[in-house]
Amino acid sequence: MLPLQSIQLARITTQTELLAGAVGNIEVDVQEPAGPIRGIALIAHPHPLMGGTKDNKVVTTLARTFVALGYVALRPNFRGVGASDGMHDEGRGETDDLVAVAQHARQRYGNLPFTCAGFSFGSFVQTRAAEQINPQQLVLVAPAVSRFQTGTVAGGTLVIHGELDDVAPLAAVLDWARPQNLPVVVVPGGEHFFHGRLHVLQQIVSRYCRPL
Repeated sequence: MLPLQSIQLARITTQTELLAGAVGNIEVDVQEPAGPIRGIALIAHPHPLMGGTKDNKVVTTLARTFVALGYVALRPNFRGVGASDGMHDEGRGETDDLVAVAQHARQRYGNLPFTCAGFSFGSFVQTRAAEQINPQQLVLVAPAVSRFQTGTVAGGTLVIHGELDDVAPLAAVLDWARPQNLPVVVVPGGEHFFHGRLHVLQQIVSRYCRPL
């Protein structure tokens, strides 16, 4: 494992694309690493009716971290957000759109290791999409399991949660994880949006998600 200092979150070029989805265009920001592409990371943003977009700071931190690790990072806007067509569909249509973006990414970049990552509501949608995408890794940041009915996930799933999260209480996440024997990485003093602790989030993802 390389030292954390080698993970450079430098300025990254972003290409915005419109991909075809079930109800129209899906707006997606695509960021590629400077060197060889070693994997694909699809990152889902928090609840659109509560201001969530692909430009959320947790989502962009995840994207920069994955790009620094050699992944191409894709950040779609959910339905009704930005230039994405359609209306909020409570996770159903959003799941279909993530699957469509994943299919596009695999056609474009080939059979590379695939990671699905989501923040808050985006974590809920990713647990649904992962059933069809079959990623090598699933990363859930502040999953709002007390607000959205989140099912079981694969044993290797990385769950990261703030100790003081008042939107998605840690106790609810532990209650959800316990029957699955699923470890949860807790950020001491962290709240839902990881204010002042985005660098800790970056370090955790860097440790766990280096492509082989």
